[in-house]
Amino acid sequence: MRALRSVLRWLFSGILWCIMLSVLWVLLLAVVDPPVTSTMISQRFEQGSIRRSWRDLDEIARSLPNAVIASEDQKFMYHFGFDLAAIEKALDQNETRRGRKRVKGASTISQQVAKNVFLWQGRTYVRKGLEVWFTLLIEICWSKERILEVYLNVAELGSGVFGAEAAAHRCLARGPA
Repeated sequence: MRALRSVLRWLFSGILWCIMLSVLWVLLLAVVDPPVTSTMISQRFEQGSIRRSWRDLDEIARSLPNAVIASEDQKFMYHFGFDLAAIEKALDQNETRRGRKRVKGASTISQQVAKNVFLWQGRTYVRKGLEVWFTLLIEICWSKERILEVYLNVAELGSGVFGAEAAAHRCLARGPA
């Protein structure tokens, strides 16, 4: 019985430390730009290089955040990290398409930021659970503007190209189509 209490105490302490560290991590990134993400690291190993350049939200053309919200998450300004109607719709569509490779997602911009900044790519229940946790934390600790700014700077907008600035430079380097 004493050993069980000791194990439970260690387990509880470990969980509490993980919660505290994740909250501190999110609070830090509310004011400090993320230097790198796990996706960037994995792309660096796969491709040998990545392109990345940070721009503050007020340095990005206003039409880009508007276009991202329109295409990715129309209810961004009105939900608390999760679009429950979109999740329900995706679940229904995926149920009728069972067995097909392409799965419809319903991730909001906030969820994508949580995944891209704090987690790894992939589809596991563990990652999805952690994504929920980090999405709630960033919705509590960050402004919608900060969430959008981070999204526009960490989203992969081409193979190995992260952020709006790097994507713009890549398009300029390629010239007109």
